Amino acid sequence: MKAMWLALAAAALALPALGEPGATLRMEYSNPGLAPSSWLLVIRADGSGHFHAERGDAPTSTPNLIEPKTVDRDIRLNADFAGRVFETVRRHNLLRDGRCESHLKVAFQGWKKLSYSGPDGNGGCEFNYSKNKEIQELGESLVAVASTVVEGARVELLLLHDPLGLDHEMEFIQDGVRDGRLQQMCAIRDILERLAGDSAVMERVRRRAEMLLSESAK
Repeated sequence: MKAMWLALAAAALALPALGEPGATLRMEYSNPGLAPSSWLLVIRADGSGHFHAERGDAPTSTPNLIEPKTVDRDIRLNADFAGRVFETVRRHNLLRDGRCESHLKVAFQGWKKLSYSGPDGNGGCEFNYSKNKEIQELGESLVAVASTVVEGARVELLLLHDPLGLDHEMEFIQDGVRDGRLQQMCAIRDILERLAGDSAVMERVRRRAEMLLSESAK
């Protein structure tokens, strides 16, 4: 695991400098019971960023499920969303005190390690569950963004290998947007635009892609 995080960190450092130089928030996530079991989300203040995920060894709950083993791509988030993320970090003193974990006996949600670096300083913390409402909500929002990117990669595979499976997957994504499990449709705008303009896929899939595109500005 340590070797993998070192590799992910090296990949993040190799990203081109976009937006505000040096102002970056990273979230590393790990839960061996899920797929993907680990991922790294890098966000800059202007909404640009990068995502890298490894599937891990968790068994699939659905036979013959098409899912990406690795996801590695640049992403673009809404500037307002990115602004709220960085405002939260700054309100909490750039996470300098390192006190995010509640130490309460709650269900394991996955380890979330936040790391901020910028011209105004550095800070970070790691937690499964935080008693601080804003930090807990920040973690949940970033998990939702990561889930969106993974869903986008899954949709790309379905378009190539199982177009009929797109109908169910797009319905799942719509449900996820409604209940907040998926956020920032702009992160998968490219595949949504492809679906919306592809006359070879079901009309219902195209309509759902168009509706999700309307969410991409939020």
